[in-house]
Amino acid sequence: MNGLKMLNQDIGLLVFRVSIGLLMIFPHGFSKAVSFGDKMDVFPDPIGFGSPVALALTIFSEVICSLMIILGIKTRIFATPLFITMLVAAFHIHASDPWNVKEKAILFGVAYLTLIITGGGKYSVRD
Repeated sequence: MNGLKMLNQDIGLLVFRVSIGLLMIFPHGFSKAVSFGDKMDVFPDPIGFGSPVALALTIFSEVICSLMIILGIKTRIFATPLFITMLVAAFHIHASDPWNVKEKAILFGVAYLTLIITGGGKYSVRD
């Protein structure tokens, strides 16, 4: 029975990784990437590097890191920038917004924290 439990956990992590990765890439990361030129001068800059850099870092985390998580490549490492991005989104960018606005960033943050703790599971390219 222990083998079946492990199989279920690994399949569960695979489904979780792929789902959370796709939900972040589409529409969040992809929409930022395709509208980079329009957003680069107005994107929030909470770290003080300038709007284009903040936008590029956000796109990197939301697209590239999400793709790595989907594939299961260094899941813990690539979940970390996403976790940080979601913390910044929830508690800095949306700090004065109502709960229902920041809730999505917090939920994504919890998902990435979970992946930081668990890793990608057996069905990873290289975890």
